[in-house]
Amino acid sequence: MSKRITTDISEAARLLIDGQLVAFPTETVYGLGADALNLSAVKRVYEAKSRPFGHPLIIHVGNSELIDEFATDIPDSARSLVARFWPGPLTLVLNASDKVPTIVTGGQETVAIRFPAHPMAIALLREFGGGIVGPSANKFGQLSPTKAADVDRDFGPEVSLILDGATCTVGIESTIIGFDGEFPVLLRPGMITKNAISMEISKEVLDAGPMSPRVSGSLPSHYAPITNLILLEAIDIPRYLKSSAALRDVALLTFEPILEAHPSISKIIIAPKEPNDYAKNLYQRLRELDRVGANLIIVETIPSADSWDGIRDRLDRAAH
Repeated sequence: MSKRITTDISEAARLLIDGQLVAFPTETVYGLGADALNLSAVKRVYEAKSRPFGHPLIIHVGNSELIDEFATDIPDSARSLVARFWPGPLTLVLNASDKVPTIVTGGQETVAIRFPAHPMAIALLREFGGGIVGPSANKFGQLSPTKAADVDRDFGPEVSLILDGATCTVGIESTIIGFDGEFPVLLRPGMITKNAISMEISKEVLDAGPMSPRVSGSLPSHYAPITNLILLEAIDIPRYLKSSAALRDVALLTFEPILEAHPSISKIIIAPKEPNDYAKNLYQRLRELDRVGANLIIVETIPSADSWDGIRDRLDRAAH
């Protein structure tokens, strides 16, 4: 284990206070943390990730009351979602308070805020005592990390410490919800579904439009392995392999074994059919397939139910 991988929350909080970068676990993925009010520290997050400066960050908080410190004019429906889903994998985009630096918002008038459910993240946030920006602790556009070792492979000395909170239990990034008045607007799907949000506040969840704020993970190409990835229906996979005579070294993520062996297949991973289990291990499986050194990763298309919407979003962007 790398010397900088630790469970020392007090040391991590001290480094954050000193303006250093610390990777920490959440229930979704590992985040690359910095003091949200320290401009130079936030700038180093962008630089470490090679992230465009106009791509906004999410502020993580350790209690629900801090929402009023970073946001203003909070809709009643947003407070209802906070009461139901925080701590948890739900990010709310609200009008930013004057306290929030524009480098965090990407120059917008809105700010994204979330209260993560991971006990180590909560302990860190409470010891730190404020807001921590925490985009996924990976290089921009690549696969998000769900283990401390992933972060250690992706970053060098620009990250001072990595808190080890074991494997993330959700596995893909949070659902992001904005607001049009009291109506929620889906800005990024996740494992908290549109239906769950709609049922909680008895309001339709609107789709994002051209005037919606920019949010994390919203670019067409994102969450991608190094190896080229395509999505195919199960029935089309054998047909594709047979028709691509020149294709060699293919890695597969499918729900069922390919019954007929094919010489070009170098590795097959069989995925679970339950969405929560699929999401929890998605990035780890894609990282494993990426390490095979194949020329192509084929992922079988997933079910159309809304419980799969967050996973579908990640796979579509990975294949873009």
